[in-house]
Amino acid sequence: MLEAMHTALTGLMAWQHLGFMMLGIAVGLAVGILPGLGGIAGMSLLMPFIYGMDLISAIAMLIGMVAVIPTGDTFTSVLMGIPGSSASQATVLDGYPLAKKGQAARALSAAFTSSMLGGLFGAVLLTGFVVVARPLILAFSTAELFMLAVLGLSVVGVLSGASVIRGMVACGLGIMVGAIGGAPATGESRFDLELEYLQDGIPLVIIGLGLFAIPELCDLMRRNKPIANSSKLGAGWLQGMKDTFKNWFLVLRCSSLGTIIGAIPGLGGGVVDWIAYGHVVQSSKDPSQFGKGDIRGVIAPEAANNALQGGALMPTLLFGIPGSGSMAVFLGGMALLGMQPGPSMVTTDLNLTYTIAWTLALASIIGALICFFLASPISKLTHVPFNLIAPFMLMIICFAAFQARRDLNDLLLLFVVGMLGIYMRRFGWPRPAFLVGFVLSGQVENYLYQAIQFYGWGFVQRPGVLIIGALAAISLLLAVRTRVSDDGAVSASKDATKNDAAPPVSTGPLGGLTVRERLPQLIFTSIIFVVFGYAVIDTIKLSFLGAVFPLSTSVLMVVFSLWLVWTQWSGKPGHSSHYDQEVAAHASGASDGTTLWPSLRWFIFLFGMTALIGFMLSVTIFIMSFLLARTQLGWLKSIFYTSFCIGFMVFLGHFLVLDFPAGVLQHYVAMPWPLK
Repeated sequence: MLEAMHTALTGLMAWQHLGFMMLGIAVGLAVGILPGLGGIAGMSLLMPFIYGMDLISAIAMLIGMVAVIPTGDTFTSVLMGIPGSSASQATVLDGYPLAKKGQAARALSAAFTSSMLGGLFGAVLLTGFVVVARPLILAFSTAELFMLAVLGLSVVGVLSGASVIRGMVACGLGIMVGAIGGAPATGESRFDLELEYLQDGIPLVIIGLGLFAIPELCDLMRRNKPIANSSKLGAGWLQGMKDTFKNWFLVLRCSSLGTIIGAIPGLGGGVVDWIAYGHVVQSSKDPSQFGKGDIRGVIAPEAANNALQGGALMPTLLFGIPGSGSMAVFLGGMALLGMQPGPSMVTTDLNLTYTIAWTLALASIIGALICFFLASPISKLTHVPFNLIAPFMLMIICFAAFQARRDLNDLLLLFVVGMLGIYMRRFGWPRPAFLVGFVLSGQVENYLYQAIQFYGWGFVQRPGVLIIGALAAISLLLAVRTRVSDDGAVSASKDATKNDAAPPVSTGPLGGLTVRERLPQLIFTSIIFVVFGYAVIDTIKLSFLGAVFPLSTSVLMVVFSLWLVWTQWSGKPGHSSHYDQEVAAHASGASDGTTLWPSLRWFIFLFGMTALIGFMLSVTIFIMSFLLARTQLGWLKSIFYTSFCIGFMVFLGHFLVLDFPAGVLQHYVAMPWPLK
């Protein structure tokens, strides 16, 4: 163990490791500042670029990014009242009122300091947990690992949404999509629609960007608001630090909560800040100022959401079960780099585990310091209307997606998955549940196959399997009893984003929506039901080992999705899957009046043009057209902006030796790089 620590410390201090960690921190801060993207989209953006890198450098970049996103997303939460990601929703409640009082600097300072301390706490606990967990992990066989993965799936499916069945169906849909391609045990082809592109499955980066980045981009383009209302920060930098250390016991309690919640697969950033915020309100002697600008309402969630990362890495590294959505993408990155989560992380690869933990601590410190120094210029950038940023972001997302396989079908699939993500977001389906189901699909099936090979079906009688199975059943029962439905109390997250999200649902069946208003989501759920029906038909013809996992899952999902279709058709109250956020927003006047399709047309335009004339020519035309039509920037400024974007893309492609998507034109006309 001492040798592993020494190796990890030596690698941590290497200039190459520090350099790539700083690069990851820079990307993480950029992703955090842009609202809505969060850790999942950020990690997905980095996936194509780590391929071929050495292991330590790639880990440094990934951990550097994931450590600072909860710190960077504080800017939008405080300055505008829009959560930078799901983990910073509670920060809005008191951070934004403080900014309106002219105390934005105090709120940001307290947030950065508590984030740094929370990140350090999570990293320290991760280091200590490795020592404690080592004998337990080494005692686990493939049978127990299979049940742990099932536990992770059940917790994610239940806790990622207000409707238990809907969460399970979203998770099951992710499992089915993850099963596309060859069966691990037999190599038989499944769900590929006889398309060569799908025979190797769907790349993780496309799932992450399509589900999370595209829907948020589309929504922000519709609203076309600046990221922040004012770039004035006021005074109070030192006061914010004093506030944090004055409430040191609160930081300790909320960091502990964040680490524990992160270690439970499926909870993740969507709830950790609310649990911490609820704790500080309930434990306060005078809660009257919360929601009006109480600094403790900033400190508590920020300490918790940064400590979450250390906790989420525990099940990810040691059991191969992602503790959050971003950890699911990190797990895919580990596979891409040849790392195997599980017992090896506390034996032969123990030095890597320590490197990850200590990189997390170092990145938390450096990220917070950078936020302090760059707060003033960043606050000015957040005053820019989002439609000026959208073309650049969409260009980067498409470029990253193409690097998955360097096939034009990458962009087509990105559009399809993006449409799925848009409608899952519109109808309130839990996208993190889908993502974790997708990532764990192959792993669960592999463990099941190995357990059957080693122990036969008698593996279900092993004590460890029975204990973990009982925990999964208990978590399911508790979720059924404690779920929040639309005809019950409104959750805090809806109140927190009341300026930008759909309003709370009224009581009664379907929140008062008519049959016609709920028809879109009824069609959406029916399509999912048909997909599971197709999965049943496609897997029946396979051999036992090739069909046992996807067939059993798809049969169960057919039943669940049929139940959802029936409840939506009948108008039965108490199921949040009936809630159409877009319809309710328009009905109440909370929407800006624009519909989904004007934004979608720009996506279709870019993807269609790329198929015809290639990426570089298409993105040039797209950015110019978008700036002139949507932002009315003027010809001179539009040309300058477009030139900057194209120059950045050419530099990126040349530096990383990457190709750009070619269209039909490039097959008939010889063109120089980067147009070819």
